[in-house]
Amino acid sequence: MHGFLKALEIQRWDDHRYYHHSRINQSLHFVSALSFLCAYALLFTDPVAAALIGWLFAMLTRQTGHFFFEPKGYDVVNQATHEYKEQVKVGYNLERKVVLMAIWGLSPIALYLDPTLLGLFDSDPADGEFLNRLGLLWLAIGVGGLLFRTVQLFFVRDVQTGLVWLTKILTDPFHDIKLYYKSPICLLRGQLIDPMAPESDDRDNTLELR
Repeated sequence: MHGFLKALEIQRWDDHRYYHHSRINQSLHFVSALSFLCAYALLFTDPVAAALIGWLFAMLTRQTGHFFFEPKGYDVVNQATHEYKEQVKVGYNLERKVVLMAIWGLSPIALYLDPTLLGLFDSDPADGEFLNRLGLLWLAIGVGGLLFRTVQLFFVRDVQTGLVWLTKILTDPFHDIKLYYKSPICLLRGQLIDPMAPESDDRDNTLELR
């Protein structure tokens, strides 16, 4: 258990120091985390609403921060190139995120062209049923994306790495609130980039996403 928790701490720390330099990105992650908590609260009572909130608010704000605001040049703080960080990324790097977001973005078109979605739904949808079906489809894409990368990590890394990453992703909303609740204030003060001051514990720049 100690090894699992240590690996979780390393993945969280590397994710923060490598991929969250922008205060705009951090602030969007704070908004995303709050949205995900709302989705979590609705998951077992209204899964369709949970999926709609999770994708339209939580995921969209989260990935907007990564794609458009996070610096992609040489990382002086960690002495790493953007290409290196993308190569060693445990979870979804930008290339994998493009694929995942493309599947999500194209799914409403697929559902519109075939309301049964290859027979998964009834052939004669009722009025207003499209949004409900879309929510269920987005929920399936979200769960499928998590499970796919987790199992993939079992083979390309090891079982613990996959389970640690899955745990990290599911608990990220809670951790992001703790990390980034001050980011909107820093942004309003004109600080666009987090100085990333070294922390006082035993973590250092030798920790990598490996």
